[in-house]
Amino acid sequence: MTSFFPSRTVALYMGRMFLVRTFGILAGLVLVLQALDLLGESGKILAVPGNTDAQVWHYMSLRVPQIIARFLPFSVLLGTILTLITMNQNSEIVALKASGMSAHQVLAPLIIASVGVAVLSFAFNDRVVSRSTATLAQWQKVNYGPLPIDRGDRANVWVRTGDDLIQVDQIRGRGAAAQLGGITLYERDGGSLRAIITAPNGRRSGDGWAIGPARRFDVASGQVTKPGTIIIARGVAPDQFTLSTVNADGLSFRALNEAIDDLAAAGRPTKALEGALWHKLSGPLSSVLMPLLGAVAAFGIARSGKLFVRAVIGMALGFAYFVADNFALAMGNLGAYPPILAAWAPFLLFLLIGEAVLLRTEE
Repeated sequence: MTSFFPSRTVALYMGRMFLVRTFGILAGLVLVLQALDLLGESGKILAVPGNTDAQVWHYMSLRVPQIIARFLPFSVLLGTILTLITMNQNSEIVALKASGMSAHQVLAPLIIASVGVAVLSFAFNDRVVSRSTATLAQWQKVNYGPLPIDRGDRANVWVRTGDDLIQVDQIRGRGAAAQLGGITLYERDGGSLRAIITAPNGRRSGDGWAIGPARRFDVASGQVTKPGTIIIARGVAPDQFTLSTVNADGLSFRALNEAIDDLAAAGRPTKALEGALWHKLSGPLSSVLMPLLGAVAAFGIARSGKLFVRAVIGMALGFAYFVADNFALAMGNLGAYPPILAAWAPFLLFLLIGEAVLLRTEE
């Protein structure tokens, strides 16, 4: 560790400069972006009867964590480049290299500081951003009106059993105690609709669901019959009804992992959610990459006039990473990439690219 940080004073100086610039840039971005966001949303919030400035401030308290989480890696990149450009212009990088420090030793304080930023980012995303995202998503569903009390009920759930489709207006309870309300069964044969069965209530019965009083409409004849209480959806587990669409951004790492296990047990597809789960780890770690990708701005003689070009190259490498990261996640959601590859491939690729550029140009 002593050889990696030849000077404790220099390490603290660089780390402090890096953190001050990173969080200063982040604060500026949050202020500007939140102001722009309010231009479009404040009118919608205040248009709801009963809403006042208090609801606008509440919206800001929910939106700011999302902006921080999204733009923290960008701030780390810009903070890195600004720190290294300043040191290069003041010939501090030249002095450090003349003292025998390698390029990796020059960057070591920034990398260690960015590891701390990554840990802070993960904790912030897991404890604050996930909750604010879930609350804001629910509030936007009711168009910024009063939020209903969430008692764990689920609404408008669709389940497929064979060729048939089942739509349930509301589900109360979990497991064998689940109660269905407003059931509509679409009986299909080879993709063609054969009959529509409706019932106001349903409950678990053996390996199926007893619904009644049922009303059956035959599509071919146009006749309506009332068969009473009937058993449908044999083999459909309660979790297939009670598990609704999972918002990965609105769940913590642990909660999302548990939701994936529940969905897998119910036979639901989980590949996209698994990619989002891995990205909850790889996303914050992108802060560690930024000093390496922006390092090209640190080296080279400032008097050569190429310092600006080097800064642009550093920014281009950083932004290319974010483009590749979003592309990989999209491919993972489509099923083209395995979840772990979609989350980690861009990180590992640009880690190698950053090391290659650094070794090629300075080591």
